[in-house]
Amino acid sequence: MITETVETVETDAGTARITWHRARRPAFVLAVSHGAGGGVEARDLRALAAVLPGHGVSVALVEQPWRVAGKKVATAPKTLDVGWRGIWPAVTASGAPVISGGRSAGARVACRTAAELGAHAVLALGFPLHPPGKPEKSRAGELLGAGAPTLVVQGGNDPFGRPQEFPEGPYELVEVPYGDHGFAVPKRAPVTQEEALETVTAAVVRWIASLG
Repeated sequence: MITETVETVETDAGTARITWHRARRPAFVLAVSHGAGGGVEARDLRALAAVLPGHGVSVALVEQPWRVAGKKVATAPKTLDVGWRGIWPAVTASGAPVISGGRSAGARVACRTAAELGAHAVLALGFPLHPPGKPEKSRAGELLGAGAPTLVVQGGNDPFGRPQEFPEGPYELVEVPYGDHGFAVPKRAPVTQEEALETVTAAVVRWIASLG
């Protein structure tokens, strides 16, 4: 039985919102946030929220204060970090180990704050390795500095960084073939959208099981 509840949390960056998809006996909590141009309705976040509770992982979909306030553009990275720090007591309250996660800009936040917050591990969905067309502006340092077991799930055609562009490092990378930055696949691709999302969820289930 999966229960969904909504919790608001006051942070120094404003009011954040957490939508909980709870497992009956959670071994882990996955706290995961959205990117700079979207919310927790992203296809990969919704897929994880539907699948993981059945594997003993409670999922906390975190909406940053700028999103809750109805703004269309994300605030500066430092402010995103402030919001993430502010929700941390709520996601750790159960006592279960917390995996810090996010997609795109949210993945950068998770990487930057993981060591400071004591995250058990980091899940980076669509990590924006660089701005599109500007590989010289690498953000690899954030990923490499996470300081916790890390899984990167990356679309094979992500303009923010294709899998082959990533440097070697202490993390695991799983490719979603034909996927773009949001793991959407073209209609002409030899895989369906459902299969692409199954690649995401299966990789995350397997990786979390390996964390012990």
